[in-house]
Amino acid sequence: MKKIDWYILRKFIGTFIYSLMILLVISVVIDITEKVDDFMNHNLSLGFVFMNYYIGFIPHIAALLFPLFIFISVIFFTSKMAYRTEIIAILSSGVSFRRFLRPYWVGAFLFASILWAANRWVVPNANRIRTSFENKYVSAPKEQLALRNKTLRVDSTTYITFGYYDPNYKNGSDFTMKRIKGQQVVYNMRAERVSWDSVGRKWKLEFASERTVNGLKETLSTHQDTSLKIPLHPAELIEEKNKQETMTTPDLTAFLEREELRGAEGLNVYYVEKYRRTSAAVAVIILVLIGAIISSKKVRGGSGLHLALGIVISAVYILFMQFSTVFATKANLDPLLAAWIPNFVFAGLAFYLYFRAPK
Repeated sequence: MKKIDWYILRKFIGTFIYSLMILLVISVVIDITEKVDDFMNHNLSLGFVFMNYYIGFIPHIAALLFPLFIFISVIFFTSKMAYRTEIIAILSSGVSFRRFLRPYWVGAFLFASILWAANRWVVPNANRIRTSFENKYVSAPKEQLALRNKTLRVDSTTYITFGYYDPNYKNGSDFTMKRIKGQQVVYNMRAERVSWDSVGRKWKLEFASERTVNGLKETLSTHQDTSLKIPLHPAELIEEKNKQETMTTPDLTAFLEREELRGAEGLNVYYVEKYRRTSAAVAVIILVLIGAIISSKKVRGGSGLHLALGIVISAVYILFMQFSTVFATKANLDPLLAAWIPNFVFAGLAFYLYFRAPK
């Protein structure tokens, strides 16, 4: 890293931080104007709102637009350098275009690493704070609909079925639990009523019967009241909106493993979120390269033309991401492919622009 590299890297970092600060201020002001009535209705102080809501909202909105503002920042300061003929002077001194891009690569990997780590741990915790506040003060959660004939697999051999379950009161009826080994049911429990004991963290059963099968021998027993400890919490029976955004990557991975074991359906949205956290970090590197290439050439329109082109490319990137996500969740497109399609397309564009750029 030479002096010129540090000069470019400082401009890169400084422009991005400045742009991000402006974005966050505008986002917070707009959000306050939308929710100020809710804050006033609950008599919430500014300090309370900031510590219990905006401390989660700010990382959420920053991570959401992080790659695109990196892209716009690179275009802005590089086009300024090109307009002042600084890039022409650098290349005329014998520096190759490939060597000129070195500080961009350094900055890209730096910011990509920050986003990757934030998406895995920081942003999910921030989203948990944000959604918890919104559910309590902004949009109270609606009453959950009762579940009927809900079947879950709680481990490799155990299946449970709720004939009826009310998530609002955490109780139900027509409960069945079966353990299956191979093709044979070796244990069967039925209960007329079931309810969650929040103190003991277990399920209470009423009028239950147990049947154990051991070869040709069967054992039957009945209980008026009994309890059952199984790895199933009432919260797992409720489908929460945007639940995947509030889980850290280790939690999300464990959740997917458990749900796959239970034979759950509709997990593509969780897989897309898991893969998106890495693909978004790689997108930073790709977009930095594209931004540096298209804005390093001096043009008559100056920065305005480069910024307009950057906004168009950003819109196309968002469009690709939305299309691939919809196809993954609604049309069974592979989630890994859905998360990486925009990167594949724009990586091809980056290589094309690099080989076409004046050296």
